[in-house]
Amino acid sequence: MTFTHPFMANSVDAIKQEMLDAIGAPSVEALFEQIPADHRTTRPFDLPPALRSEVALRRHLLSLLGRNQDCESNLSFLGGGCWQHHVPAICDEIAGRSEFLTPVWGTPSSDHGRNQAWFEFTSQLGELLEMEIVSLPVYSWGCAAGHAIRMASRLTGRRQVLVPRILCPERLSVIRNYCQPPAMPDHIDVVEIGFDAATGLLDLAELEARLSERTAAVYVETPNYLGLIETQAAAIARLAHAAGAEFIVGVDPISLGVLAPPATFGADIVVGTTQPLGVHMNCGGGTGGFIASRDEERYAREYPALLVSIAETTVPGERAFGLSLLHQSSYGSRENGKDWTGNSVYLWAISNAVYMSLMGPEGFREVGELIVQQAHYAARVLAAVPGVAVTFRGGFFKEFVLDFSGSGKSVQAINKALRAHGIFGGHDLSAAFPELGQSALYAVTEIHTRADIDRLAAALAEVLG
Repeated sequence: MTFTHPFMANSVDAIKQEMLDAIGAPSVEALFEQIPADHRTTRPFDLPPALRSEVALRRHLLSLLGRNQDCESNLSFLGGGCWQHHVPAICDEIAGRSEFLTPVWGTPSSDHGRNQAWFEFTSQLGELLEMEIVSLPVYSWGCAAGHAIRMASRLTGRRQVLVPRILCPERLSVIRNYCQPPAMPDHIDVVEIGFDAATGLLDLAELEARLSERTAAVYVETPNYLGLIETQAAAIARLAHAAGAEFIVGVDPISLGVLAPPATFGADIVVGTTQPLGVHMNCGGGTGGFIASRDEERYAREYPALLVSIAETTVPGERAFGLSLLHQSSYGSRENGKDWTGNSVYLWAISNAVYMSLMGPEGFREVGELIVQQAHYAARVLAAVPGVAVTFRGGFFKEFVLDFSGSGKSVQAINKALRAHGIFGGHDLSAAFPELGQSALYAVTEIHTRADIDRLAAALAEVLG
């Protein structure tokens, strides 16, 4: 017998029929007739019994959620674009206030306070980056990079971007989506540039050979996906500019307490993630990405993301905050905007602003130094475990590559064994970067103590022994 759910109107047979009559369909099955028969199942689905009460639903969901293993109850060394950083309690407290949590677009009076908070986010991040224009965050670092590449293409009228071979596979996938397939009118060729096998840094000779009058931009990251500091960035900037291309740099902003901001070595557009600045890992999705540039009209006119400005009002001494150049965004012009930004993470901009205001310049320096010290300590301790080697021993920030090829075991097997010790091992690189062998990317942040690192080393010694 069909169960009619009291909260689901379309489960009532009479309402189903009314809907079918309204659209002119003879049956529910007719709605799926365009799907080929060999793509449709002919047997009934083996579904569990219907949950007929909120109590039963709650128990079922809690049972499913109880299977999860998270980074709070396990020791985690995962990274690769989303990291376990400390989130001060006040970040959650302020971002959770109803003034910020519930509204998206409000009345002009409520917008004023929200816009001021957003302005603080862009101002503080701009100071950290040494850039004058900073957008409100888009969905992710990959989205920010994709938008920046399209900005460069519009600025130069060119249709090619050079990117490093060492790039987060997920981020590269998003960039390729933004650059569109070859059959589409706004297609941008994405060309990968190799790396030096000894240092992990970009291959400058290959970069120079690939640059041409078709190149709209060169995109690099520092620290790169494997945690390495791209010490050749200034030389890359010179090569890009000599070819008439824009130089786009991706950066982890929490590194800027100890590393020079990209503006100092020639970056035209800077992108990156906002997740390390007071945002929880949240399963890795929607963690925020920013776009920044110099305060030049040619750049400002190409932003697809929202920009917040401050201006004087008609009342002497009074200032107001509002959105600038809204008409060129998809919010202002829909499909006629510079680009379609889609989902965004404006609430995280509040958390980011709170985090940056708490830290200040000294806080960023201290956390950056701590991360570097802990990461290099971890590399030394783990390299002493038989069967483990550090692949790139040059300058790295919070992530480094461990090669387990000498152990005779796969990263997959090692990580599975580490789970029994309550440890999430490093991100397996063997599929995306087979040239690195059985290697894993390990992340160490300010939340890791030396006791945590020693515990990992002891567990690895037991697993590999």
